[in-house]
This record gives sequence, C-alpha cells and structure tokens, in this order.
Amino acid sequence: MSEATVSRVLNGKPGVSEATREAVLTALDVLGYERPTQLRGDRARLVGLVLPELQNPIFPAFAEVVGGALAQQGFTSVLCTRTVGGVSEADYVDLLLQQQVSGVVFAGGLYAQADASHEHYRLIHERGLPTVLVNAAVEHLGFPQVSSDDVVAAEMSLGHLRALGHERVGLVLGPRDHMPSRRKLEIFMASAGGDSDLVEHTMFSLEGGHAAATRLLRRGVTGIVCASDVLALGVIRAVRRAGLSVPRDVSVIGYDDSAMMNCTDPPLTTVRQPIDAMGRAAVELLVAQIDKAVVPADELLFEPELVVRASTARAGTGG
Repeated sequence: MSEATVSRVLNGKPGVSEATREAVLTALDVLGYERPTQLRGDRARLVGLVLPELQNPIFPAFAEVVGGALAQQGFTSVLCTRTVGGVSEADYVDLLLQQQVSGVVFAGGLYAQADASHEHYRLIHERGLPTVLVNAAVEHLGFPQVSSDDVVAAEMSLGHLRALGHERVGLVLGPRDHMPSRRKLEIFMASAGGDSDLVEHTMFSLEGGHAAATRLLRRGVTGIVCASDVLALGVIRAVRRAGLSVPRDVSVIGYDDSAMMNCTDPPLTTVRQPIDAMGRAAVELLVAQIDKAVVPADELLFEPELVVRASTARAGTGG
C-alpha cells in the first residue's frame, strides 16, 4: 500500500475503496496510533477478547474459535490476558474504549465472581459498547451470554459415578463466589448423597486440585468430580502421592475436555464444553449488536457432553 493511499485515508480524501480505508484504520488501531480527529467517530473493526489466562488450554482454544469467526465477519480480535500484578480487566476495558473497538467478548472474567468489582462492566453498558459474556455471570449486568450448562454437566458427572457404584463422591470447585461452581454445587447438594463435607473450594490450578484432593482422600472418597481439567490433573497427582491409583482406587472426572486430555495417564474422563458452537454464537450475538439489532440480555445454554475415558471405573476395583 502506497504512502499516498495512506495519506488519502488519514485526511479523509475520496478515491479510496472502503476495504482499503478499513485496512488502514485497523492497522492504526493495532499499532496503537491515535486516529485523526475527523475519523475518531468511526469505531475500529477491532474486537477485544478478554481472557483470564492462557495456561488453561481451554482459553487458547476458545480464542482460536472466536478469532476465526470474527475474521470471517471482517473483524480483527485483540487478545487481552489478565496477569497477576499486571494489567487488570478494568485496565483492559479502559484501553479498549480508548481504541474505540467495535465490541468485546469476555470469557472467564470477573463477571463470574460475585464478590469482585463490576464497575467496568457498568461503564461498558453505559457506553453502549456491544458485549457478550461467556459462561455463567452474576445477575443484572445486562449483557447477552453464551454458557455451557453447568447443571447438566454436574448431573452427567454424578450420574456416571453413581452408575459405577460410587457412594462417597467428592466435588472440587473454584472459589465460593464463582458462579459456574455455585451452579454445580447446587446440583451436587440436591443429589442423593450430596454432602457439604465432601466439597472443596480452591483456585483453578494444578496445585489447587492437589490440595483439595488431599483433604478429600482423608474423608474416604472413591470418586471426585472437578470443575476443570487442570483441577482434575492436580487431583490425579494427589491420589498417586497418597500411594493410590486412578481409577483402581479413585475415579476422577474433569471439565472442559481441554487439548491433550486423551493423552494423559490415564486418559481423562471429562465433560466437554461445546466451545466451537459457543464461540460462533458469541460472535453472532456480538455482530448483531454491532449492526444495531436488538439483542436480549438472555443466556443461551449449550449442552455439554460426557466423554468417558480411562480415569473412571467401577467402585471397589481396588480391592
């Protein structure tokens, strides 16, 4: 692209195709340059994708789906990943608003934590910026959501272990204010045999799963349902450190079906989030808002799938 063409775009001169104009403006936004005053009224064809981390494989996989779907619609995704002690979610929101992005997709954000600050979501709502939230959120934020059905996921996991004869089933969840974990807990407590003494809340990490499982093993569980695959891997490590075996002594179920879970030892039984369908739906809802369509602030629930592998077995096989 010639300097003359770029100059015509920046000065608002005619004789430039819309596709070229958008390409120049998007390049400005991506590189962090401020748009000329006369062009600032136009929203950039950028969409913020705000994630809590990239260590959990489910988030890069989701980013790939959303990024591809956005590209098909002519948008460029801007990946914003929170870091401990670094850029916060609220900081990213300020940055995205300054860059005049067309919209934002949040996954695994503070909207799912009841005790967190939600002021930056209220700011987005006041600005009228198209936004979609992925998975369960606190109420009254006013944005459309796409979610994997936590109720169905919990029922599938518990039903699978009960069918294998497990009576003492433990549950490893995220923090107490985490909305998807609260939904899973509600089903667990309502099920036959649900016992609050067999519930552990922890951080979503390998170490968190290990610590939670160590406590549950002392209470004699023979099956453990986890709120993520990463937690499940920590649980398996704890079982082995205790001199036990998965699934001979303890059956373990994860959640997400992240990449490579069929290659773990043993291959992990888990509940698969339908991230392809969820990611495409999130983009459709976002683009509809960008196109000024009326999009209700409802939650679309997608049914997960139980994927049975080798980390679960009939109770009592340990002898």
